Amino acid sequence: MTQMTNEERGALEKAADAPMLDQTKDWAAINSGSANLPGLKQVAGKLVDAFSALPGELELADPVPGEIVESDGTVTQRETGKNLHLKVRPDAPVQVLLTGHMDTVFGKDHPFQNLTWLDDNTLNGPGVTDMKGCIALMLSALKAVEASPLAERIGYEVVINSDEEIGSPGSAALLAQAAKGKLAALTYEPALPDGTLAGARGGSGNWSIIITGKSAHAGRNPEEGRSALLAAAELALKLEAGIGPGLKVNPAKIEGGGANNVVPDHAVLRLNMRPETLEDQERAQRLLDEAVADIGARREVDIHVHGGFGRPPKPIDPQAEKLFGLVKECGADLGLDIAWKSTGGVCDGNNIAACGVPVVDTMGVRGGAIHSPDEFLLVDSLPERAQLSTLVLLRLAERGKL
Repeated sequence: MTQMTNEERGALEKAADAPMLDQTKDWAAINSGSANLPGLKQVAGKLVDAFSALPGELELADPVPGEIVESDGTVTQRETGKNLHLKVRPDAPVQVLLTGHMDTVFGKDHPFQNLTWLDDNTLNGPGVTDMKGCIALMLSALKAVEASPLAERIGYEVVINSDEEIGSPGSAALLAQAAKGKLAALTYEPALPDGTLAGARGGSGNWSIIITGKSAHAGRNPEEGRSALLAAAELALKLEAGIGPGLKVNPAKIEGGGANNVVPDHAVLRLNMRPETLEDQERAQRLLDEAVADIGARREVDIHVHGGFGRPPKPIDPQAEKLFGLVKECGADLGLDIAWKSTGGVCDGNNIAACGVPVVDTMGVRGGAIHSPDEFLLVDSLPERAQLSTLVLLRLAERGKL
């Protein structure tokens, strides 16, 4: 354990005293599903008001335009919300990136919209854990750091994006730019209920595969048709055969077809693949490329592959081990036993690590059942995890290295 300084104790007290629960409830009361642009705009406005308490340059950055494949195979522009971006002391000797997201998986028409107390310490509600409570504790930690004598030694960028739950298509470029030159990064995905953090993460890729065949009468001349639906089904089964150690493959949905007496000339296959390592990712890409070429040629259909690996695998390298070690040390000084384990989930931490920056990406609250109507926040983790972040940031500022 490390002897805590008076400056650290003062900052920790300040971090714990912030109105994090009130902010969480206020922000979570607004639906901010990834596609709900008015709701995202409203939450973004509240976040700008809250983060204006920090120094630096604050803006709502426009997203990079993206594309989405509709069920009929047409490719249209996908709109995402603006992203909060804050720069503080870019010339300070220590530079850190902190990230989070304001969107949730619950659309504006989803029945899960309200906050409910399950007991004195457990709040159920959409986004309370993933991740509006996490954003509140990030802000609390930064305000505590700003009140510390060490503040001038540390500069940071904050990115709170509006599209993390759909793979960050409009904010990935902003995250990559903000990661440049950073000593370390903290991403505020929630920890598990017992406080365990995510360590190594696998990667993830998503595709919409458009298949165009040739229609024909199902009774008179079916042999002249080229079924896009059968090609999509065969492609799904061929990709399924790639499932094994190091690679998960999920052909999630096939859209297409029409009347029973028509050979279908159109289909869209939705696909997700999750490799554990970069080598597994390369193997998955070869599997997809070879399957598309084979089935396209044999069935005489045109196959257009739209998508790719948006989240590369995130191994734990020596620099990441050092950052995890610092978090564990700070936890021990606060009476917390910090552990981590590998997970199949993905987040913006994958992309930050791919930029060569060590990242701990579960610095948020303790809670659980995220992405479901049972999502819950353990309220006592708000001050606990705010203090953990505060101490990590102060020691990075003091030491100037991992």
